[in-house]
Amino acid sequence: MITGDSIQQPINPNDPLRWDIELPLRGTFYPVGFPLEITTNSYELLAAAEASWGRFAKSFSAPSIQIRLGVLPSASTVCPPAPSARGQQNLITLIADQENYVALDTREGFAFGWLSEAAVCDRAYLRYHFLEATVWILLDSLYLTSVHAACVALDGRGVLLCGDGGAGKSSLSYACARNGWTFLSDDSTKLIRRRQKRLVTGNPYQIRFRDSATELFPELGRQPVSARLSGELSIELATAEHPAIAVTTECAVDYLVFLNRHEPEPEGLFWFPKDRALQWLEQVVCYGEERVRDEHKAELRALVSAETLEMRYSSMDAALRLLEALVRKGPGVAHRHLTTARGSYDGSSSSFSS
Repeated sequence: MITGDSIQQPINPNDPLRWDIELPLRGTFYPVGFPLEITTNSYELLAAAEASWGRFAKSFSAPSIQIRLGVLPSASTVCPPAPSARGQQNLITLIADQENYVALDTREGFAFGWLSEAAVCDRAYLRYHFLEATVWILLDSLYLTSVHAACVALDGRGVLLCGDGGAGKSSLSYACARNGWTFLSDDSTKLIRRRQKRLVTGNPYQIRFRDSATELFPELGRQPVSARLSGELSIELATAEHPAIAVTTECAVDYLVFLNRHEPEPEGLFWFPKDRALQWLEQVVCYGEERVRDEHKAELRALVSAETLEMRYSSMDAALRLLEALVRKGPGVAHRHLTTARGSYDGSSSSFSS
């Protein structure tokens, strides 16, 4: 029988594990180009997956990640809390409550779980906390290394915009995209492991903002707003609705730029120590088998072979000007301008002005 957006079967009391419940619906997707097969009994769950990854095409010949997610009627109509993550060795669980959970085998690229109709009806919750979280964990374990950064490119040169939450990565990457840069990702960029030239990928088809971004970009006020479980509001922009924005799904990284809006004076670009950059990047390597962690760290060490810089700025216009000068003039040219003005460069905190 069909109930709402899911196909339900009578619960067999002799099947306490729900092992034999059929999941007759299947969908194939390609998040950042890797094959993913979802098996479920929910049309709405497949529609949510389409919203997350429907624009991606297959780019990598790799075994498909397999996810089996069943949906059962809810005991409550209230959206469940954010899931807690726990793991050991190659096993990870995402558990919101007794009705909403996923178990992952990172070694096999497999996950299964059960969700309530209340969880599936909240598409933003479903996508962020279960669908996307599950896929990124599996892909990171097998093929990718996460970098907490936005990525944009100009004249074929890729720039990672790095910083903690609230540093302005999404807003600045969007501002770049509106000003002729090519957009790759707004907050989470992925190194493709075992590739040369610091090659990264991401999701260029959506940009997520805090609701305060409307102060910088009033046009975002027309976009749908969804509530995060923290109480904050989130705006999601589909780049396909803005044909002037150029996008790419892969990019080689030339510069890592750490954003600093809290200490804007003196404004400019500063050399950022590579050991500090690596320490910050390695914060995301916080789970997984030792072999996988070692692979992540090796990729991040290779990443900091790019130029690592800090950008101090107080306005979006200043940030755009500094980034464009960096890409088009290069740090060497700007550094010579500085030494002429200030004398010798000590290699640690001196700015090079553009």
